[in-house]
Amino acid sequence: MQAEIHPGYKDVEVKCSCGYVTQIRSTLANDTLAIEVCSQCHPFYTGKQKIVDTAGRVDKFKRRFRKDSTDGAKDDGKAGA
Repeated sequence: MQAEIHPGYKDVEVKCSCGYVTQIRSTLANDTLAIEVCSQCHPFYTGKQKIVDTAGRVDKFKRRFRKDSTDGAKDDGKAGA
């Protein structure tokens, strides 16, 4: 392995916009790294995730693919095939 060709590996402070601060090791030139979202404030990790139903798409899907109780099959409007 050649000497002096690898970047320096040092401690870096990571600061989230929510205020959470942690230490990591990195080859970054700066001593600090600013991020917008971390595991402390991201909705997926905090359990505060919302499922957004834009314009009733989930209901539209359920209506489209529900089983028709009258004839057992949905008529798709195609004749013959």
